[in-house]
Amino acid sequence: MNKIVTTSDGSHTIFVPELNDHFHSVHGAVQESVFIFIKNGFDHCNADPVRIFEVGFGTGLNALLTAVKAFELRKEVFYTTIEKFPLDEPMINSLNHHNFAGENAKEIFNRIHSSGWGVMCRISPFFSILKIRGDLTSDMITGNYDLIYFDAFGPDKQPEMWTAEIFRKISEITVSGGLFVTYSAKGEVKRNLRVCGFNVEVTDGPPGKRHMIRAIKI
Repeated sequence: MNKIVTTSDGSHTIFVPELNDHFHSVHGAVQESVFIFIKNGFDHCNADPVRIFEVGFGTGLNALLTAVKAFELRKEVFYTTIEKFPLDEPMINSLNHHNFAGENAKEIFNRIHSSGWGVMCRISPFFSILKIRGDLTSDMITGNYDLIYFDAFGPDKQPEMWTAEIFRKISEITVSGGLFVTYSAKGEVKRNLRVCGFNVEVTDGPPGKRHMIRAIKI
């Protein structure tokens, strides 16, 4: 059974016994997501509005942080996310992410999770979300996106999510000049991204990780 764990910055993550892995870094769940997806992703994206595709909705933490940031900047975001195994309501309601995400975060978090699946829902004047219940390894994905949040479980836990075939799907929906960010910096991940048309940069990682990847679609 999945279990809520408190990470080093006080924010929650979830431990998955079947994978022997956590949804987020035990060194700080919110801290990690802010560093990777906001500071190294959203803050570097010049598109307006911003069209984001997220692999791995999980707890909704990345969506929450992005929605809060979009509201702060008054910058419109259209956010699409895919998740194979959505969390149940009791688990979602037990999470404390909103305590670390600023003003109105609790209301935004609740709206994100109560929004229906399969339809684009407006959460705030600057943030709309489409949650897809699906499997990236088998489902076709469409659209054009300026920014990719790649937040699947690690290559050692879910190798099928980090293949050239998956990154080819991602490449096909990423606009030229679009950004791709992920916490992994493994050699195979870098090679697969390059093969699929990305210029890969390895940058400093968040606490607990030496490096991460930020890539640009050629």
